[in-house]
Amino acid sequence: MRNSPANHSSPKTWSSREAYLLALVCLFAGLVVGWLFRGSSPSAATSSAAVGSTAPAGSPPGMTQTLQSPESLNPVVQPMLDALKVNPKDADTLVRLGNTYFDHQFWSQAVTYYQRALEIRPNDVNVRTDLGTALYNAGFPEKAVAEFEKSLKVNPTHPNTLFNLGVVRWNGLNDAKGAIAVWEKLLETNPNYPEKQKVLDLIAKAKGQPG
Repeated sequence: MRNSPANHSSPKTWSSREAYLLALVCLFAGLVVGWLFRGSSPSAATSSAAVGSTAPAGSPPGMTQTLQSPESLNPVVQPMLDALKVNPKDADTLVRLGNTYFDHQFWSQAVTYYQRALEIRPNDVNVRTDLGTALYNAGFPEKAVAEFEKSLKVNPTHPNTLFNLGVVRWNGLNDAKGAIAVWEKLLETNPNYPEKQKVLDLIAKAKGQPG
């Protein structure tokens, strides 16, 4: 995730209870998003989901678990919605909206804006990978796989698409054989992949899965 800008005004003093709650929030968020990578991520060091990427501007780490509804984001997204009233075909703004909802785990809203962006830029593999990841997290693994496969038709070696496709085939469709094939292709076509060891570990686990 992004680093939030430093606050150089008066520092905030945290109570022990606030610090404890923040630690729990960050731990839980890490568990939720630790598997999947965002479409544009250069490495697994930043997460998105099911998912890691160079996160878009607009959402600090850990906030995903503090918001109760998409409406909680209204103050953040309203300027972007206003921009779309002026130019409904502004793909960059649509992607930023999708990313904002994605980062806060409001998957349905993220899907909506990613789909609108892809109507304008259908060959954007990063956005389509994020769409697939959002669909998976929303409970639609088959639709997620379909989007990943569309992404790979444009860029057959896109690393985060391949990684996420393997995860969804294994965890979402219980297709260990298919996941292994995808991950092996990932390593073959991206020999310098920064998370190579993680992929090798996943392959080993999938090979050890009964059936």
